[in-house]
Amino acid sequence: MCAFVLVAEDDEKQADLIRRYLEREGHTVGVVHDGRAALEQVRRHEPDLLILDVMMPEVDGLGVTRVLRAGPRPGEFPAAGAPGCPPGTSTLPILMLTARSTEDDLLLGLDLGADDYLTKPYSPRELMARVRTLLRRASGGVHQPQQPPPDPDARVLRAGGLLVDERRHEVTVDGRRVECTPGEFELLAAMAAEPERVFTRPQLLDRIHGSSGYISARTVDVHVLNLRKKIEANPRTPRRLVTVFGVGYKLVAPPEAEWSAEGASRRGA
Repeated sequence: MCAFVLVAEDDEKQADLIRRYLEREGHTVGVVHDGRAALEQVRRHEPDLLILDVMMPEVDGLGVTRVLRAGPRPGEFPAAGAPGCPPGTSTLPILMLTARSTEDDLLLGLDLGADDYLTKPYSPRELMARVRTLLRRASGGVHQPQQPPPDPDARVLRAGGLLVDERRHEVTVDGRRVECTPGEFELLAAMAAEPERVFTRPQLLDRIHGSSGYISARTVDVHVLNLRKKIEANPRTPRRLVTVFGVGYKLVAPPEAEWSAEGASRRGA
Protein backbone atom coordinates (compact mmCIF):
# COMPACT_ATOMS: atom_id res chain seq x y z
CA MET A 1 0.00 0.00 0.00
CA CYS A 2 1.77 3.15 -1.23
CA ALA A 3 0.54 6.62 -0.34
CA PHE A 4 1.51 10.27 -0.34
CA VAL A 5 2.24 11.24 3.27
CA LEU A 6 2.77 14.84 4.35
CA VAL A 7 5.01 15.30 7.41
CA ALA A 8 4.67 18.61 9.30
CA GLU A 9 7.49 18.72 11.87
CA ASP A 10 9.59 21.77 12.80
CA ASP A 11 12.53 19.65 14.03
CA GLU A 12 14.38 19.03 10.76
CA LYS A 13 16.30 16.00 12.06
CA GLN A 14 13.12 14.39 13.33
CA ALA A 15 11.32 15.16 10.08
CA ASP A 16 14.15 13.59 8.07
CA LEU A 17 14.04 10.45 10.22
CA ILE A 18 10.28 10.09 9.68
CA ARG A 19 10.73 10.67 5.95
CA ARG A 20 13.35 7.91 5.66
CA TYR A 21 11.20 5.36 7.50
CA LEU A 22 8.18 6.21 5.34
CA GLU A 23 10.19 5.94 2.13
CA ARG A 24 11.47 2.52 3.22
CA GLU A 25 7.85 1.37 3.21
CA GLY A 26 7.36 2.67 -0.32
CA HIS A 27 5.51 5.91 0.43
CA THR A 28 6.01 9.26 -1.28
CA VAL A 29 6.76 11.89 1.36
CA GLY A 30 6.44 15.67 1.54
CA VAL A 31 7.97 17.60 4.44
CA VAL A 32 7.12 21.06 5.81
CA HIS A 33 8.28 22.78 8.98
CA ASP A 34 5.41 25.06 10.02
CA GLY A 35 1.64 24.91 10.24
CA ARG A 36 0.86 27.46 7.56
CA ALA A 37 2.97 25.54 5.05
CA ALA A 38 1.17 22.34 6.09
CA LEU A 39 -2.22 23.90 5.32
CA GLU A 40 -1.00 25.12 1.94
CA GLN A 41 0.41 21.72 0.99
CA VAL A 42 -2.81 19.96 2.02
CA ARG A 43 -4.77 22.33 -0.18
CA ARG A 44 -2.42 21.97 -3.14
CA HIS A 45 -1.56 18.27 -3.08
CA GLU A 46 -4.34 16.44 -1.12
CA PRO A 47 -2.13 13.92 0.74
CA ASP A 48 -3.41 10.54 1.90
CA LEU A 49 -2.15 11.07 5.46
CA LEU A 50 -0.87 13.98 7.53
CA ILE A 51 1.70 13.38 10.28
CA LEU A 52 1.43 16.53 12.35
CA ASP A 53 3.61 17.84 15.17
CA VAL A 54 1.71 19.86 17.76
CA MET A 55 4.41 22.41 18.61
CA MET A 56 5.12 24.29 15.37
CA PRO A 57 5.62 27.96 14.40
CA GLU A 58 3.11 30.07 12.43
CA VAL A 59 0.15 27.77 13.18
CA ASP A 60 0.52 24.94 15.69
CA GLY A 61 -0.73 21.40 15.10
CA LEU A 62 -3.95 21.98 17.00
CA GLY A 63 -4.69 25.03 14.86
CA VAL A 64 -3.97 23.09 11.66
CA THR A 65 -6.34 20.31 12.75
CA ARG A 66 -9.08 22.78 13.64
CA VAL A 67 -8.81 24.57 10.29
CA LEU A 68 -8.85 21.32 8.32
CA ARG A 69 -11.90 20.00 10.16
CA ALA A 70 -13.90 23.18 10.85
CA GLY A 71 -12.44 25.91 8.63
CA PRO A 72 -10.62 29.13 9.58
CA ARG A 73 -12.13 31.69 11.88
CA PRO A 74 -13.15 35.05 10.32
CA GLY A 75 -10.02 37.03 9.49
CA GLU A 76 -7.71 34.25 10.63
CA PHE A 77 -6.25 33.67 7.17
CA PRO A 78 -6.16 35.69 3.95
CA ALA A 79 -9.18 35.81 1.70
CA ALA A 80 -10.75 32.52 0.72
CA GLY A 81 -8.77 30.73 -1.95
CA ALA A 82 -5.43 32.07 -0.74
CA PRO A 83 -2.67 29.60 0.14
CA GLY A 84 -3.10 28.15 3.60
CA CYS A 85 -6.89 28.34 3.56
CA PRO A 86 -8.27 24.87 2.69
CA PRO A 87 -11.94 23.95 3.13
CA GLY A 88 -13.07 23.06 6.62
CA THR A 89 -14.56 19.70 5.68
CA SER A 90 -11.41 17.64 5.23
CA THR A 91 -11.54 13.99 6.27
CA LEU A 92 -7.79 13.63 5.73
CA PRO A 93 -6.40 11.15 8.31
CA ILE A 94 -4.31 13.02 10.87
CA LEU A 95 -1.69 11.40 13.11
CA MET A 96 -0.60 13.88 15.76
CA LEU A 97 2.85 13.89 17.38
CA THR A 98 3.09 15.61 20.73
CA ALA A 99 5.46 16.13 23.64
CA ARG A 100 2.44 17.00 25.81
CA SER A 101 1.82 13.92 27.89
CA THR A 102 -1.28 14.81 29.91
CA GLU A 103 -4.48 13.04 28.91
CA ASP A 104 -6.41 16.31 28.56
CA ASP A 105 -3.85 17.65 26.06
CA LEU A 106 -4.05 14.47 24.02
CA LEU A 107 -7.84 14.40 24.04
CA LEU A 108 -7.98 18.02 22.90
CA GLY A 109 -6.31 17.00 19.64
CA LEU A 110 -8.80 14.17 19.17
CA ASP A 111 -11.69 16.48 19.99
CA LEU A 112 -10.55 18.85 17.24
CA GLY A 113 -10.57 15.95 14.78
CA ALA A 114 -7.21 14.17 14.88
CA ASP A 115 -7.51 10.41 14.30
CA ASP A 116 -4.59 9.19 16.41
CA TYR A 117 -1.61 10.46 18.37
CA LEU A 118 1.83 9.47 19.56
CA THR A 119 3.67 11.03 22.47
CA LYS A 120 7.37 11.87 22.16
CA PRO A 121 9.71 10.09 22.40
CA TYR A 122 8.21 7.30 20.34
CA SER A 123 9.47 4.22 18.55
CA PRO A 124 9.75 4.51 14.74
CA ARG A 125 8.26 1.02 14.54
CA GLU A 126 5.24 2.17 16.53
CA LEU A 127 4.90 5.20 14.26
CA MET A 128 4.95 3.01 11.14
CA ALA A 129 2.37 0.67 12.69
CA ARG A 130 0.04 3.64 13.29
CA VAL A 131 0.62 4.86 9.73
CA ARG A 132 -0.32 1.46 8.31
CA THR A 133 -3.47 1.34 10.45
CA LEU A 134 -4.65 4.80 9.38
CA LEU A 135 -3.96 4.14 5.70
CA ARG A 136 -5.84 0.83 5.83
CA ARG A 137 -8.75 2.62 7.42
CA ALA A 138 -8.88 5.55 5.02
CA SER A 139 -10.78 5.42 1.75
CA GLY A 140 -9.71 6.82 -1.60
CA GLY A 141 -6.31 8.09 -2.66
CA VAL A 142 -4.51 4.88 -1.65
CA HIS A 143 -4.16 1.96 -4.01
CA GLN A 144 -5.80 -1.21 -2.72
CA PRO A 145 -5.36 -4.66 -4.30
CA GLN A 146 -8.42 -5.34 -6.46
CA GLN A 147 -10.69 -8.01 -5.06
CA PRO A 148 -14.04 -9.37 -6.26
CA PRO A 149 -16.66 -7.07 -4.71
CA PRO A 150 -19.13 -8.67 -2.32
CA ASP A 151 -22.85 -8.11 -2.53
CA PRO A 152 -23.18 -4.29 -2.24
CA ASP A 153 -26.31 -4.63 -0.09
CA ALA A 154 -24.32 -6.54 2.51
CA ARG A 155 -21.96 -3.58 2.80
CA VAL A 156 -24.63 -0.99 3.63
CA LEU A 157 -25.45 -0.93 7.34
CA ARG A 158 -28.68 0.66 8.54
CA ALA A 159 -30.08 1.83 11.85
CA GLY A 160 -33.30 3.73 11.21
CA GLY A 161 -32.50 6.76 9.07
CA LEU A 162 -28.75 6.25 9.53
CA LEU A 163 -26.92 4.49 6.67
CA VAL A 164 -23.25 3.45 6.75
CA ASP A 165 -21.88 2.41 3.37
CA GLU A 166 -18.62 0.59 4.07
CA ARG A 167 -17.70 0.09 0.43
CA ARG A 168 -18.06 3.79 -0.41
CA HIS A 169 -17.01 4.99 3.04
CA GLU A 170 -20.11 7.19 3.27
CA VAL A 171 -22.51 8.03 6.10
CA THR A 172 -25.95 9.52 5.54
CA VAL A 173 -28.54 10.60 8.10
CA ASP A 174 -32.09 10.91 6.76
CA GLY A 175 -30.67 11.35 3.27
CA ARG A 176 -28.11 13.98 4.33
CA ARG A 177 -24.46 13.07 3.84
CA VAL A 178 -22.28 13.36 6.95
CA GLU A 179 -18.50 13.78 6.80
CA CYS A 180 -16.68 11.55 9.30
CA THR A 181 -13.03 11.15 10.13
CA PRO A 182 -11.64 7.62 9.64
CA GLY A 183 -11.80 6.96 13.38
CA GLU A 184 -15.38 8.15 13.64
CA PHE A 185 -16.36 6.05 10.62
CA GLU A 186 -14.81 2.88 12.07
CA LEU A 187 -16.63 3.36 15.37
CA LEU A 188 -19.96 4.06 13.70
CA ALA A 189 -19.60 1.13 11.28
CA ALA A 190 -18.82 -1.26 14.13
CA MET A 191 -21.95 -0.20 16.01
CA ALA A 192 -24.17 -0.07 12.91
CA ALA A 193 -23.21 -3.66 12.12
CA GLU A 194 -24.86 -4.70 15.41
CA PRO A 195 -27.63 -2.23 16.29
CA GLU A 196 -28.86 -2.38 19.89
CA ARG A 197 -25.69 -4.18 21.03
CA VAL A 198 -24.00 -2.48 23.98
CA PHE A 199 -20.28 -1.96 23.34
CA THR A 200 -17.84 -1.27 26.15
CA ARG A 201 -15.20 1.41 25.64
CA PRO A 202 -12.37 -1.17 25.37
CA GLN A 203 -14.33 -3.07 22.71
CA LEU A 204 -14.83 0.07 20.63
CA LEU A 205 -11.25 1.16 21.18
CA ASP A 206 -10.06 -2.18 19.84
CA ARG A 207 -12.14 -1.63 16.68
CA ILE A 208 -10.51 1.79 16.13
CA HIS A 209 -6.91 1.37 17.27
CA GLY A 210 -6.36 -2.36 17.68
CA SER A 211 -4.67 -3.67 20.79
CA SER A 212 -2.32 -0.71 21.36
CA GLY A 213 -1.89 0.04 25.04
CA TYR A 214 -0.94 3.66 24.36
CA ILE A 215 -4.48 4.91 23.75
CA SER A 216 -6.82 6.01 26.50
CA ALA A 217 -10.34 4.62 26.60
CA ARG A 218 -11.54 8.23 26.86
CA THR A 219 -10.68 8.48 23.17
CA VAL A 220 -13.97 6.67 22.53
CA ASP A 221 -15.88 9.31 24.49
CA VAL A 222 -14.39 12.05 22.30
CA HIS A 223 -15.37 10.24 19.09
CA VAL A 224 -18.90 9.68 20.44
CA LEU A 225 -19.30 13.36 21.33
CA ASN A 226 -18.15 14.39 17.85
CA LEU A 227 -20.43 11.85 16.16
CA ARG A 228 -23.44 13.05 18.13
CA LYS A 229 -22.86 16.57 16.79
CA LYS A 230 -23.11 15.12 13.28
CA ILE A 231 -25.89 12.52 13.49
CA GLU A 232 -28.21 13.75 16.26
CA ALA A 233 -30.87 16.43 15.93
CA ASN A 234 -29.97 17.47 19.48
CA PRO A 235 -26.58 16.16 20.67
CA ARG A 236 -27.51 16.94 24.29
CA THR A 237 -30.38 14.44 24.16
CA PRO A 238 -29.15 11.71 21.80
CA ARG A 239 -31.72 9.36 20.25
CA ARG A 240 -29.42 7.27 18.06
CA LEU A 241 -26.01 6.95 19.75
CA VAL A 242 -26.95 6.48 23.38
CA THR A 243 -25.07 5.91 26.61
CA VAL A 244 -25.68 2.79 28.67
CA PHE A 245 -24.53 4.03 32.05
CA GLY A 246 -21.83 2.00 33.69
CA VAL A 247 -21.28 -0.09 30.55
CA GLY A 248 -20.68 1.85 27.33
CA TYR A 249 -22.61 2.86 24.21
CA LYS A 250 -25.07 1.45 21.72
CA LEU A 251 -26.57 2.54 18.42
CA VAL A 252 -30.34 2.37 18.27
CA ALA A 253 -32.90 2.93 15.53
CA PRO A 254 -35.58 5.39 16.68
CA PRO A 255 -39.17 4.48 15.76
CA GLU A 256 -39.75 5.29 12.08
CA ALA A 257 -42.19 8.09 12.83
CA GLU A 258 -39.63 9.68 15.15
CA TRP A 259 -36.66 9.58 12.78
CA SER A 260 -38.82 10.65 9.83
CA ALA A 261 -39.96 13.70 11.80
CA GLU A 262 -36.38 14.32 12.84
CA GLY A 263 -35.25 14.24 9.20
CA ALA A 264 -37.98 16.68 8.20
CA SER A 265 -36.90 18.98 11.03
CA ARG A 266 -33.29 18.87 9.83
CA ARG A 267 -34.25 19.59 6.23
CA GLY A 268 -36.41 22.48 7.29
CA ALA A 269 -33.68 23.99 9.43
